[in-house]
Amino acid sequence: MKAVVYERPFSVTVTEVDDPQIQHPNDVIVRITSSAICGSDLHMYEGRTAAEPGIVFGHENLGVIEEVGDGVTSLSVGDRVVMPFNVACGFCKNCLAGETGFCLTVNPGFAGGAYGYVAMGPYTGGQAERLRVPFADFNCLKLPEGDENETDYILLADIFPTGYHGCELAQVSPGETVAVYGAGPVGLMAAYSALLRGASKVFVVDKVPERLAKAEEIGAIPIDFTQGDPAEQIKAQTNGEGTDKGIDAVGYQAQKGDESGHEEPAIVLNQLVETVRPTGRLGIPGLYVPSDPGGPDENAKHGQLLVPIGKMFEKGQKMGTGQCNVKKYNRQLRDLIASGRARPSFVVSHELPLEDAPQAYDKFDKRIEGYTKVVLHPGHDLAA
Repeated sequence: MKAVVYERPFSVTVTEVDDPQIQHPNDVIVRITSSAICGSDLHMYEGRTAAEPGIVFGHENLGVIEEVGDGVTSLSVGDRVVMPFNVACGFCKNCLAGETGFCLTVNPGFAGGAYGYVAMGPYTGGQAERLRVPFADFNCLKLPEGDENETDYILLADIFPTGYHGCELAQVSPGETVAVYGAGPVGLMAAYSALLRGASKVFVVDKVPERLAKAEEIGAIPIDFTQGDPAEQIKAQTNGEGTDKGIDAVGYQAQKGDESGHEEPAIVLNQLVETVRPTGRLGIPGLYVPSDPGGPDENAKHGQLLVPIGKMFEKGQKMGTGQCNVKKYNRQLRDLIASGRARPSFVVSHELPLEDAPQAYDKFDKRIEGYTKVVLHPGHDLAA
């Protein structure tokens, strides 16, 4: 089958790899119809991880079941399903507690597993024509038959639940004010989720005009951080108080607000502490890594950041962190899509055939030509 394979930093290719096989009675094989490129794929693409050449990318996957293992009980050939990016067993201590992003079974020695991602277990990615799904009864979420709302449903694999998770970490409640740092796909999903949860005002901080325009389209208030300190801009619109809640949807690759483009990994955390009012809460779904060989300084290389813990203590703020446990949210979010209450596909900028993946990675990495969220469709001859 064809798949997107990592070659070296800043280079992927679409090439032939072995077809997946049923390895356990609980497995299914899914024919992939949609697989999205994620911002976290760029960490591997840019050579900032220990990813080895030959890894098949893709942890945001949707398709139709082609083959079912003998131990699978709730799924059938022909079912349309979307898989959480978290590979989880369903029966370990963490999974039973709903913390499926930190499964203790699927990746021995590491809490959590994922498709096509370095250090996240032996699970081939789904930017390919087919995908093996382990513990399939637990990991597959059934979707309505047909291909309706496919570009909405593919976002259930990661970014829609992850944005919602940011709101859950921050405990966003109706009537509250919220600041979201980052207007990439996860940031826009966090802002969208805050509005779905009844926030009265949602501020979205970024510098890219197209992204800020998207935020405004969904009813958020855009804040361009190149026009002045974002915390002060937001305080000016909240009677000097700051917001009730704040969400970091940027992570460790945050950049300074000047023209240098230099990374300053702790800048968003520092700005959030300034933005959120005393006793407010911060949600951090943005990715922070235990080590970053490409970090701008020795501390960052080892995943260590200088953050204003004294200011947080002074303000009595609370913080929630960690990757999303997709299964906590994906059924409810699926039903919001099915009922027409949610249309998260507004973030998708391009839908392309699998063969266009190398160019899509290059353009997405460079943030050019409006590339913000790309969905690949294996087996489809789509116009670029």
